[in-house]
Amino acid sequence: MNELLLRRKSKVIVTKGNVVEPDERYVVTILKNVEALGYTFSQELYETLLTLEKEDLNKFYLEVVPVLKNLVGADVEYNPMYPNFPESVMERDEVELYINAIVHYWSVGTLYPYEEKEERLPLFDVTKVKVINLGSEEDVKEIFFNICQSKTSVSKTDREDLEKIFKNMDVEFPDEIPLKENVAFIGKLYLECSPFAKAKDIQKYFKTATDVLRLITAISNGDMSLAENTQYKKFTRKERRIFMELLQGCGKIEEDMLRYKNRWIRIGEIIHPASYSEKKFKKVITAFGKLRNNEKIETFAGNVSKAFDEKDYEKALELLVTRPGELARKLDLLLRSSENYLLVVNAFKNVAVNVSTPVLLQVREHFAQRCEDIKSRIFFPKGTVAKSYCVANELPEIEKKYCDAIVRFCENALVYRYMEKDFLGNVYVSEEFKRFTVPFSQRSASKAMKTLSRGSRIPLSGETNAVRAFIWWTNMDTTGFDAHSWDRNGGGIVDIDLTAAVFNEDWLYVDHISYTRLVSRKFKACTSGDIVNGGPVTGNGASEFLDFDIDSVVENGGRYVVFQVYSFNEQNFSDIPRVMFGWMNREDVDSGEIYEPTTVEQRMDLAAKSTIAVPVIFDCLNREFIWCDMNASIDREKTRYTGNNVETNLVGISAVGYNLTNVKKPNLYDLIQLHIRARGLEVDNKEEADVVFDLEDGITPYDLDVFMGQYL
Repeated sequence: MNELLLRRKSKVIVTKGNVVEPDERYVVTILKNVEALGYTFSQELYETLLTLEKEDLNKFYLEVVPVLKNLVGADVEYNPMYPNFPESVMERDEVELYINAIVHYWSVGTLYPYEEKEERLPLFDVTKVKVINLGSEEDVKEIFFNICQSKTSVSKTDREDLEKIFKNMDVEFPDEIPLKENVAFIGKLYLECSPFAKAKDIQKYFKTATDVLRLITAISNGDMSLAENTQYKKFTRKERRIFMELLQGCGKIEEDMLRYKNRWIRIGEIIHPASYSEKKFKKVITAFGKLRNNEKIETFAGNVSKAFDEKDYEKALELLVTRPGELARKLDLLLRSSENYLLVVNAFKNVAVNVSTPVLLQVREHFAQRCEDIKSRIFFPKGTVAKSYCVANELPEIEKKYCDAIVRFCENALVYRYMEKDFLGNVYVSEEFKRFTVPFSQRSASKAMKTLSRGSRIPLSGETNAVRAFIWWTNMDTTGFDAHSWDRNGGGIVDIDLTAAVFNEDWLYVDHISYTRLVSRKFKACTSGDIVNGGPVTGNGASEFLDFDIDSVVENGGRYVVFQVYSFNEQNFSDIPRVMFGWMNREDVDSGEIYEPTTVEQRMDLAAKSTIAVPVIFDCLNREFIWCDMNASIDREKTRYTGNNVETNLVGISAVGYNLTNVKKPNLYDLIQLHIRARGLEVDNKEEADVVFDLEDGITPYDLDVFMGQYL
């Protein structure tokens, strides 16, 4: 559990020992090693460690330090092509850099340019350490509760942590699980871990046929968002019967099953519903029969669409008020279609309290921006790969008073809902929370040193003059440096490329740094060299670094620096054993080692089913980074001739950057303010607060499980 707590809360569980007269040297030695990784101990943790025997301190060290190394990326070796980067790269002639690269390519990554590593100056950067506090089992249980109670999609890492806690601690599932994907995953855990599992034990969580479909998908290791098709496995007799019983226990299932007709037909071919008792499972057998025989099933969505087609908007509204969530999603369409604005607005007012919290927050944000002159509309489709798309904003105008009314009704409904929660007392909230977006969808989020929601903007420290990004990877198998082949679908050599593209404030291309352009003297930017072979999966791996100077970007007409990571051989990141990206905030790029763990700002694993990752954007004018964790689509017609690189994908990268910097999302500050209106008293002094929302104290913007489980 300490690995989980360190990663999510910067806490560790340590049981107090019996040592009365401690020898502080052992604890201080551990502390020095921890500080070398950018961490330190709180006073409470330090004093607790002093009570431990030497054997227990040794165990603590061997447990904690490897986790911290992994968090900051210090658990691997970094051997760039040019060991005296960046100075040696900046000083070399472009012809020499080109020839060195060609020799390396011809040798399939076996030959490197000779460069004797010089003695480096000690690190001059002043870095701020992160405090590790004393934790408890209650902290772990709180994480479990928060993930279970999340009202928005959770990440793969969240699900892995949920499973780890469930299998290693005595925890119980809550009576209500709001998120349907969580219901499916928890149902899967229950069926896998309970030898005497029965449908009646989990029936309360499964309300619709789609809930059961998600469970079937989860057991088949498919996409529980149902955005992608799943190859269903052959289920055991026990599993098939539980599926039948869960479906029988749901309400009306025919319309719901029709939404995923082809999937249910495939599932029916596996579970054979007709082989079960017609008397006990009549509803389920009938539904499968109608799907298989293409019998007509009247649907709610069909009736609503028909009403819109016939321009009978009052009929459409009459139907939609019976499903408040659907009404909220079609509110803009109703307002720009119907002329009876008051009828629509009042209908929403009367049912707003029954709309889910995430939808209310998004509707509020949409109508708060509705009357502004916004040129484009940006969407993030659901699924396990984070992508976005943009369309021109051609929506007809809606009178401002109606938009303002909807914003107020959303806020009133949220405040009414939050009033049911416990009184918070005095609450302090930092203005910095305006920079952080509400975590609506973490489904495709990567495992990272710090958990962030997309679109969040975090200021760079005042001492940062340059940003140094890094990647590290290995081949897909035991292929070494003597190999001369790669396989897009199998194993072999993996060639990962680190790239940065510079755009101006209008998102017009300015320059880039990549394997095709190692140095940009105008921007004081360079890369450590293009390594094309990651080496054996059990080896030391390969690494690349890329520097850019913040002030030089602004002074030469740039604003945004978009980092990208490319799988040149077009193997998906999800198929590669490990691909890691991160960056360091550096005050002096010529002091210290090329990789300095204390300066690491963020590190993440790239594991999406994609060959292009866009982890982060730097706004050099505002001196802040914008968290992306996005992926871009590949154009194979272009990459077959020019390769998977920034030149081929420049338009797509520009679009991703534009989308992330222009999307309008609810922020954490506004969310907390709604809670204060409902159940708290705001104070300006942290010392007077019972609950603190701050970047470092109390609940931080990185505690996403707390916001997803307790504040949404």
